[in-house]
Amino acid sequence: MKKNITVIPGDGIGPEIVTEAKKVLDTVCEKYGHEFAYTEILMGGCSIDACGVPLTEEALATAKASDAVLLGAVGGVVGKDKWYELPPNLRPEAGLLAIRKGLGLFANLRPAYLYDELKSACPLKESIAEEGFDMIVVRELTGGLYFGERKTEEIDGVMTAIDTLKYDENEITRIAKKAFEIAGKRRNNVISVDKANVLDSSRLWSKVTAEVAKDYPDVTLTNMLVDNCAMQLVKNPKQFDVILTENMFGDILSDEASMITGSIGMLPSASLAEGKFGLYEPSHGAAPDIAGKNIANPLATILSAAMLLRYSFDMDAEADAVEAAVRQVLKDGYRTVDIMSEGCKLVGCSEMGDLICERI
Repeated sequence: MKKNITVIPGDGIGPEIVTEAKKVLDTVCEKYGHEFAYTEILMGGCSIDACGVPLTEEALATAKASDAVLLGAVGGVVGKDKWYELPPNLRPEAGLLAIRKGLGLFANLRPAYLYDELKSACPLKESIAEEGFDMIVVRELTGGLYFGERKTEEIDGVMTAIDTLKYDENEITRIAKKAFEIAGKRRNNVISVDKANVLDSSRLWSKVTAEVAKDYPDVTLTNMLVDNCAMQLVKNPKQFDVILTENMFGDILSDEASMITGSIGMLPSASLAEGKFGLYEPSHGAAPDIAGKNIANPLATILSAAMLLRYSFDMDAEADAVEAAVRQVLKDGYRTVDIMSEGCKLVGCSEMGDLICERI
């Protein structure tokens, strides 16, 4: 099967970890008889340096013309990088918002899985970590506060900032369908998170989600308030299968879910459009302080590539093989510095990529 992948190495450790993910994808091609063609584009700080903007129209058009997008990381350090002297709409992270909108990426998927070999790194108490957990946060990505109308103005002599939270039933319906479809491939459980005791947008969210649930009789739907969900993630994470929520709640809860795994360097993510198109990236940032030292953990990006195979290319067997290779490498005791523990074997970024390829 031939597929075209747009690659965005980005900033910081992005080029290093993307190199390892491409190495793994090439191994998949060799083993399974596929052909992947890669086209690189600039986004983030490197695009600002070269083109004056975090994402050009030409780069966006290239991404649109491909079958999927693989992204490393963008950004630098606020206060240390010249990019953050620019207006917010010209900073590296603005490229992320622009590409999400430009590609119609409305659904963000962030799995949080606690590997048996990394349970000692989990910050939760041992009795909770021993139970393990395997969840995925399905976050609406193009609506809500982050994309609503906003302004700051003087009202009656007082400076006032206004952000608008708006959702319509169509936006809620399409993200709810995505969550129920994913739950059907997992453990058939969706917990829809909102603040329906306060917000009108959440009450509509709850109503529409309940209607969508009728089309998925095998999936159990439960509603949970966002503050309770935040508490339950650290009290009893094993209860969660699929968490469905709106943009800002999902932003916060997915970060919380990632940290209870013990290392954000292990966690992939996907942002999906209608149909099969998606953008795949690690959950962590660009980490410019360790860039170029060959010590970054590439596993989140490699696992993001596995999600690309699964969700955009319908290559479930190939995705399974990559994920199994990651588990085997961890079981064999290999670790990058961020997940290193006593008795394990320390390896660098490129060697970790090689080890994964050997086990596919």
